[in-house]
Amino acid sequence: MAKRSDYISWDEYFMGIAILSAKRSKDPNTQVGACIVNESNKIMSVGYNGFPVGCDDDVFPWERTGDELETKYAYVCHAELNAILNNRGTNLEGCRIYVTLFPCNECAKAIIQSGIKEVVYISDKYAMTKGTIASKKMFDAAGIKLRNLVPATDEIVLSFRNEDM
Repeated sequence: MAKRSDYISWDEYFMGIAILSAKRSKDPNTQVGACIVNESNKIMSVGYNGFPVGCDDDVFPWERTGDELETKYAYVCHAELNAILNNRGTNLEGCRIYVTLFPCNECAKAIIQSGIKEVVYISDKYAMTKGTIASKKMFDAAGIKLRNLVPATDEIVLSFRNEDM
């Protein structure tokens, strides 16, 4: 019997982990996930956008507009930064990060400083914003490889039913 030929690629697997991580976000508008992987294809960390530990997501605001202190923007930790911070002391030098949304300029700084050498993303819907333009300038200056993932499949279905395993 031959081995299966319909298995997913490493890129699809790690982006799938990032997408699954995004499902943990409680943000009512934007759910972003990240997965950091080393050169041996080992997962180093994952993260999603949400409030810092100890900041009750029922108390802090999820609003997108209004006074800055009454919106989520002053408080939410982005998926990329969460993934970097969730990694407890392991060297991220040479790793790649899979993100569902192209990193903002603040996350770009953290990615560069952590030693990550490649950013793999699906969506770049804010490509024309100043923050994303700044991200790309910094990534280019730091020699970070950028890759827009075009998966071979549109979806991966997860099931919790035993008969599917």
